Order: sequence, then structure tokens, then C-alpha cells
Amino acid sequence: MNIQLKPVTRDNWEEVINLKVKESQRHFVPSAAVSLAKVYIKPDGEQVEYIPFSIYDHDRMVGFIMHAYEEGTVNMYWINGFIIDEKFQRSGYGRAGLNEMINWIKNKFPICKEIRLTVHKDNHYARDLYNSFGFLPTGEVWGDEEVFYFEVKRSF
Repeated sequence: MNIQLKPVTRDNWEEVINLKVKESQRHFVPSAAVSLAKVYIKPDGEQVEYIPFSIYDHDRMVGFIMHAYEEGTVNMYWINGFIIDEKFQRSGYGRAGLNEMINWIKNKFPICKEIRLTVHKDNHYARDLYNSFGFLPTGEVWGDEEVFYFEVKRSF
């Protein structure tokens, strides 16, 4: 497995929007098309920047993940729109993709002390994955989703 995050571009966006999760998971996460729309629409406000990535294993696209952040903050670094295509689930790509995203955020934003995400209360696979990385609930609930945080530890 050779996982890489690559920006979504005019060369790969159509492949990205064709990624699908299993039918039973579709109400847990937005489609990649909805996530990509957020880049332009900015539903969380003008201060939020969105960076969408496709997740590749060598030259094969296996998923999508997006980073959203507010410049100059220490705890407004978000992972959202995270999906692994149904053909590639249960193969370690979720763990590998999440690990790459966490490392990318840590390296790109040295000020970051906390990475956040939301997870649907019934999405047990995602909850288990996030818990295994050390994500913990903040106590905030947004509709059917709980907000989780990951404390960024740095070695100097």
C-alpha cells in the first residue's frame, strides 16, 4: 500500500464525484460532490478555507478527504467529507488515509494543536477508527453528529 493525498483538480474531479460508499453508509457522510461544492459556497463562512484531496494507492483512487481550517487558530483544523469507495472498504485504506491527512495537517500548520471532525452517532465503523487514533468527543453535538477532537502532539 502506497497512500498519497493528491489535490482534486480538473483532471480528477469526475473520478472523485463517482466515488460511492455502501448504501447503508450514505446517510452518514456527504457525497464528494457536496463536499466539493463547499469549496465554492463556503457554508461555514468566508473565513474557512477548504482543501479537497483524493486518496490514492499508487495510481488508483480509493477515496476522498477534505481539510477545512480557519487561518491563525489553534483548534479549527477539520477533517470532513471523508469517504473510502465501497470497492476498497475494509482494506486498511481508511486508516491509512486518515493517518496521511493528520500528518499533512501537522506538517502544513505548525500552529495546530487540535484536529476536529464530526461523526454520525450511528456510524460505528468510523467511530471505532477515530477512537483508535485517539480522537475523543468534545461533548458538542450537531444534529446527529458528535464533534471529536485529536490533540496534536509535537516533538521538538
